[in-house]
Amino acid sequence: MSDASLHLGLTPWIGDFAGAAAEIGGQAERAEAMGFDSFWLPESHFQSLGSCPTPLLLLAAAAARTSRIGLGTTSYLLPIRNALHAAAEVAVLDRLSNGRVILGLGRGFRPALFAAFEVLQSEKRDRFESTLALMRRAWAGEPILENGNERIRLEPRPVQEPHPPLWVAAFGPKGLEQAGRLGLPYLASPIEPLTRLIDNFRLHREALAAAGMTPPLPVPIMRTVFVSTDTSALRRVREGLEQQAAEMRGSTSAVIRRRAEGTIDDWAVVGQPEQVADTLARYREELGFTHLVVRGAIAGADHGERLDSLETLLSILR
Repeated sequence: MSDASLHLGLTPWIGDFAGAAAEIGGQAERAEAMGFDSFWLPESHFQSLGSCPTPLLLLAAAAARTSRIGLGTTSYLLPIRNALHAAAEVAVLDRLSNGRVILGLGRGFRPALFAAFEVLQSEKRDRFESTLALMRRAWAGEPILENGNERIRLEPRPVQEPHPPLWVAAFGPKGLEQAGRLGLPYLASPIEPLTRLIDNFRLHREALAAAGMTPPLPVPIMRTVFVSTDTSALRRVREGLEQQAAEMRGSTSAVIRRRAEGTIDDWAVVGQPEQVADTLARYREELGFTHLVVRGAIAGADHGERLDSLETLLSILR
């Protein structure tokens, strides 16, 4: 399946985001040295372990340690943000990194998140769309406020014109329709089975067509991938992922419970090199993905095994 045109991204393989700038910067630096094209952080709030409430700040640490690798967010949550503040922070990071930002956008789904930020969950899609519209105007240099004779414009603006690439993480038909109507790529979830992803990409294409938008767009997916010739490591990873799936099935969130149905092979690619290559080739044939973002923090594997897996994966795909 070797394909130099495939864009390969990576999330941290050590997933504690508790303000560890040196750790995040070091992982981004290592990912760049290995040959990955982009390094991605999620956004999450109010978790005892693994919360990442300000991904742009941590990506700034990654920018300081790297020079080439793209810096992405998998789910920068627009409904809980002030549009101009968000536009300014993204622009500053894009300048700090010399135009390496990829902005994956999300809406959020946990009721506690919206309650904490005093946002009505029923308004999240409207707020997402209005916030993004104002951010795009600001990035384009349009006046965002007229105060007497003074026209207020965002400064500085991003290096990338008119703005960094925008992707939309979406769950369900409403989110997919919105992404298509806005003409933006859909970033596929890492915990949905291939059959559902096939349906989701079809819905997204239909929404694009209905909106009269037919530009070639990136087709990005996220996946848990672990490749090894060590049968003991493969067994431990499968056991770790099974435990992870059981925890998701017991979640208080109906969204997470629904997406943890089925077996781990529905949403994770685990196996010997040839098996992993064949599975990813099948994904490529079914989905036509152009970007693969690999989840680095693999349950059941130690630090060295995770890095070995990533190096082997690169040798398969490059």
